[in-house]
Amino acid sequence: MSSTPHAHGVTELLTEWSNGDRGALEKLVPLVYSELKKLARVYLSRERREHTLQATALVNEAYLRLVNQRDVEWQGRAHFFGIAAQVMRRILVDHARSRGAAKRGGDKLPLEEGAAAVPPPDVELLALDEALTRLEALDPQQSRVVEYRFFGGLGIEETAKLLNVSPATVKREWAMAKAWLHREIRGRSDA
Repeated sequence: MSSTPHAHGVTELLTEWSNGDRGALEKLVPLVYSELKKLARVYLSRERREHTLQATALVNEAYLRLVNQRDVEWQGRAHFFGIAAQVMRRILVDHARSRGAAKRGGDKLPLEEGAAAVPPPDVELLALDEALTRLEALDPQQSRVVEYRFFGGLGIEETAKLLNVSPATVKREWAMAKAWLHREIRGRSDA
């Protein structure tokens, strides 16, 4: 999610919405909907072919959960899309669990620098979610870096700003988290 010409407007509208202005939400939706839908399409393009959830349904469900957030002080556009990425991850995991998807994927986890911010087909979403939950218990910051970069599609700079750390810290945490997730997922699939 690189910066767009209307990024400043999104930040202002998020602030107004946080302050209770419901009209700001009505203005915000058209500005973020297409980016949310693009993110949802990328997520779903990596899911199994028989996946029943559509991009529009994923965005609509995410939207409903986002607008029902209480007491969120939006820190700007990157924060919003970071939270949106977490919400979409939750929806997809909940959907996978409800469909009984328990089989594991391969041992490859291509969390490449600059790669599309979605799980590839050979990484089972539930395995990744479980590994990310374990990582969060060990190192919450690394878990957030993965969520924002991998699921949210945020760049190094946006992630650094959102986490209030340096870009060098994000790069280091990203590299360590990728290595840890590779080992965790490979270890679980070998067991």
